[in-house]
Amino acid sequence: MSTTKTNHPATWVPTAYFAMGLPFVAIAQASALMYKNLGISDTQIAFWTSLIMIPWTIKPLWSPLLEMYKSKKHFVVASQFITGITFALVALALPMNHFFSYTIALLAIVAFSGATNDIATDGVYLNVLSPKLQAEYIGWQGASYNVAKILTAGAFVYLAGQLEESIGVINAWVTVMLIFGGIMAALGLYHLRMLPKGTNPEAEVGAPAQGLDTLWDVLKTFFQKKHIYWYIAFIILYRFAEGFAIKIAPLFFKAATDQGGLGLSTSQIGLIYGIFGAAAFVFGSILAGYFIAKRGLKRSLLILCASFNLPFAVYAVLALTQPSNLYIIGSAVVIEYFGYGFGFVGLMLFMMQQVAPGKYKMAHYAFATGIMNLGFMIPSMISGLLSDFLGYKIFFIWVLLATIPSFLATWFVPFGHPDHHELKETEQV
Repeated sequence: MSTTKTNHPATWVPTAYFAMGLPFVAIAQASALMYKNLGISDTQIAFWTSLIMIPWTIKPLWSPLLEMYKSKKHFVVASQFITGITFALVALALPMNHFFSYTIALLAIVAFSGATNDIATDGVYLNVLSPKLQAEYIGWQGASYNVAKILTAGAFVYLAGQLEESIGVINAWVTVMLIFGGIMAALGLYHLRMLPKGTNPEAEVGAPAQGLDTLWDVLKTFFQKKHIYWYIAFIILYRFAEGFAIKIAPLFFKAATDQGGLGLSTSQIGLIYGIFGAAAFVFGSILAGYFIAKRGLKRSLLILCASFNLPFAVYAVLALTQPSNLYIIGSAVVIEYFGYGFGFVGLMLFMMQQVAPGKYKMAHYAFATGIMNLGFMIPSMISGLLSDFLGYKIFFIWVLLATIPSFLATWFVPFGHPDHHELKETEQV
């Protein structure tokens, strides 16, 4: 690995994974509140903003094409520029008639370019960093992704809420979408200079026909991995409950109290996520990296699963009690976001160390993250319909029941490769 200043992980891991998180969260959460304020129903919001996220699930279909090229850097930079331009087009489409159809189509393009950015960024991470450095930086990777989540679903939502009062709902969200576009374009410029190439010495540029051969080989070798079906079940089920909760939570905060919600303003929701959630999210992610490095992933995984899933109970408590005190609501979000940040990095490192190893590290990791997003997307698509049918109180109790499969999957999942901690113990013996 290069030790030059510009290639040091600290100069590109945080910004690269921030750029990965922003488009995903903009579609998964920020756009949901935007459409809510523009008068779209919860059922339509949950269905369409989940459906257009399908590129993050099917991205393994084009990851082998990226695997053919030695350098992944140009895919990262190009996709970030495309994402920035498309966010600007979303902003231009919001004042139009039939804005919902136009912006959903444009956000689908954002999802495709964002998924491509994910593939290439992970390719750089896997090819540039050693397993030891991967473990050391997994916490910072998760923290940076979560900073994007907090800013996108927190600070910028708060900004939108403030602007709604002065320039109107449409102009407020036009401004926020333009900011998203500007950030992504600026990150593309930064990574054009600072990002290492992420070279895969086994990759070669070939003809399109070779891409089909590569795709077949990637598919075949992925499903030939030891314990792969256990891994698929684990990856899908780990985030199963989150898929239900994450889409509805901000809509629950926004809904009027007589509808079972908390009746918060857009600015208050942004404040809760941006202030109360930010520090907890980042602290949980970074702490998890050191926790895993000390104990090893295998010994930590059940604790990480519990940290990820059990805090969803705060939403059931909020739905049952409907508090009006912002500090009580914010404290609940702190608990949930700390647990989310702490537990999420365990899944990411599991995919890196147990699923990705082999000839096609980038493509196989893309397969794993695609499967992970499928486990998130399916419950997310039906969450609006289910919450409308059950009501918020019963819905969030259902979310708690939906965590049970993740605990079972975590308890039984086998490890086909020793983790970094086990390798260290072997070397000492």
